[in-house]
Amino acid sequence: MSAADKSLLIELGTEELPPKALDELSAAFLRGICDGLAKRGIEAALDRATAYCTPRRLAVLVPEVSRAQPEQAIERRGPAASAGLDADGQPSKALQGFASSCGVAVEQLEKLETDKGAWFVYRSVQPGQSLAALLPAIVEDALKGLPIPRPMRWADHDYTFVRPVHWLVMLHGDAIIDGEVLGLKSGRKSRGHRFMHANPVHVLDADSWLDALRAAKVLADPAERRQRIREEISRAGLKTHGVPRMDDALLDEIANLTEWPVAVACAFDSDFLAVPPEALVTTMETNQKFVPVFDAAGKLTEHFIGIANIESKDPAEIRKGYERVIRPRFADAKFFWDEDLKTPLADYQEQLKNVTYQQALGSVWDKSVRVAELARVIANRVGVDAGAATRAASLSKCDLLTRMVGEFPELQGVMGRYYARHHGEADDVADALDHYYQPRHSGDSIADGRLARVLAVAERLDTLAGIFAVGMKPSGNKDPFALRRAALGLARTLIEGKLDLDLKALFAESLDLLPDAALAAGIKPGKDGKPAELDAGARRAELLGALYDFVIERLRGYFTERGFTVEQFEAVHAVAPASLYDFDRRLRAVAAFGQRPEAANLAAANKRVANILRKSAEGDDEAATESRVVDPGFFESPAEFALAQALGAAHRDTAQALRRGDYAEALARLALLQAPVDAFFEGVMVNADDARVRANRLALLGQLRAQFGAVADISRL
Repeated sequence: MSAADKSLLIELGTEELPPKALDELSAAFLRGICDGLAKRGIEAALDRATAYCTPRRLAVLVPEVSRAQPEQAIERRGPAASAGLDADGQPSKALQGFASSCGVAVEQLEKLETDKGAWFVYRSVQPGQSLAALLPAIVEDALKGLPIPRPMRWADHDYTFVRPVHWLVMLHGDAIIDGEVLGLKSGRKSRGHRFMHANPVHVLDADSWLDALRAAKVLADPAERRQRIREEISRAGLKTHGVPRMDDALLDEIANLTEWPVAVACAFDSDFLAVPPEALVTTMETNQKFVPVFDAAGKLTEHFIGIANIESKDPAEIRKGYERVIRPRFADAKFFWDEDLKTPLADYQEQLKNVTYQQALGSVWDKSVRVAELARVIANRVGVDAGAATRAASLSKCDLLTRMVGEFPELQGVMGRYYARHHGEADDVADALDHYYQPRHSGDSIADGRLARVLAVAERLDTLAGIFAVGMKPSGNKDPFALRRAALGLARTLIEGKLDLDLKALFAESLDLLPDAALAAGIKPGKDGKPAELDAGARRAELLGALYDFVIERLRGYFTERGFTVEQFEAVHAVAPASLYDFDRRLRAVAAFGQRPEAANLAAANKRVANILRKSAEGDDEAATESRVVDPGFFESPAEFALAQALGAAHRDTAQALRRGDYAEALARLALLQAPVDAFFEGVMVNADDARVRANRLALLGQLRAQFGAVADISRL
């Protein structure tokens, strides 16, 4: 690090930034500044650059930043040598014009020899521009690149930003970098806490900025702010004698709402605890950003913790304010709960006919009917009470019409469970109304209970089939019906729930339940603009393939995250297992097989066999089929006899393992084929001159491929 390499600080002060977007804005600002420095060749320790942010500022601190670009080598290529000189060897007009554009005489140009001939070139070395000259443009470019969907305009300015801006600090070491960005002239005056430090903050140099703000009651480091919030919640939690629930997403949002967080222990009327705790917790966390407190047994208590953005001289007043603001929220929740209990959940079914799900797919009631039929079919196949499955499906959307879910849409399913239990529905039916929404998000578990899993599968099948049919499948970043999440949830439920079901058959049944209007809605008009005639059978076949492929694509990422390789996945995908649960078992067996010492040779042998059989099939050699009977009478080598005997024994030994789906045992037994397979390829020429001998050897290889193919296409490894 030279004496000129100093830390660079850029701080942009604003009105309060949107808390849910702040982390993304901060990270994007850091990327923009680093990219701008790198693009302009300014040396800096970019790997140690750090983003800082608070509700009122975006900042970047970059260590060891040079004060200027290095010298810039300039090379401009002019006319070819043949075109630069005339017949007398004098400079042509083209060469004279090139030299003039470079600001030099023709004699100062150089020649560049290449494989394609000689060229006149101009070479020079220019001093690099200073950081001070380049930084304003770097900052402007970084701000333009921020993800701001709806920038705002203020006062009479022409520029826009996510919020109005108020101050700009740009320091290289202790020196101010003069410049103007968004109408602000840079300086060394920052601002502290809005209420606890009214005076400007004088920043001596870039490296002391963080401490200067801390002294002004601003924690500019988001990580430090989050840690303080955790410590404050723990401190306040001791006063409640309970256990605060520190939800990470809530803590992140609180950190982006405060610059100097202080926790305050509060309480509400215990009568409100008669309301389902999920409703109270949702109100506290989502609407008020309060931290709920539970007892040691995990039961919600009447205590909660609010996070103030100030060290108050009278914390009791803040506590009263928090308790006052939450009371009407809880009163509303209790009113909704009491009113909803007056109507049995099943009574809402008829009203679902008046709620449109999708124009071509009908009402929410229509969807419930389709899901109920699918649930009945699936339940019968997996040994679940079909009556209970049908009942759960018919009730699954009823809570959407309750007052509580109307106010808190995120409680759908949860409230259905409470209302169903209250009105005497069976426990497993009531639980299914909540659990079938799982997994609700990444990292969430699948539905708990086989009935809930049946409903979860039926619901997602209908959603995927219906939305694909009307031509609204995801494209790019657009996925308004969350079909990617639905497909992954379907796959996870089938696999992790151990539901051994034929996925294509399930989709076929889902498509059969759709109205023709839905099938026709997704067909693009012809060139004349008129609707194409519906061929329902062909349309369903087209959709079936698209739906299956869509789920399989989600499956790739799912298995990759669990440590399986692309080659292992493709080995199983090649044999197209009907059941995703079966797919999972095969994949685990293939992964275990890959660890065996015989795996590499057998994979190579299978690949060789696949190529031989493919070429023979291209030559229209009927003997290449795997079903052809091997005739020992045409064997000419002991290696052929040995391989045939080994294949026969392996077939007998693996039959039972394959029937019960123990693919690991089957592959372990097939691994013993390595020696006879190696011996066959070392001592036998498959493409014998005698057509009957050749056909017999191809049939033998067909049997080898078929035995491995009963599990996976090992050649893909």
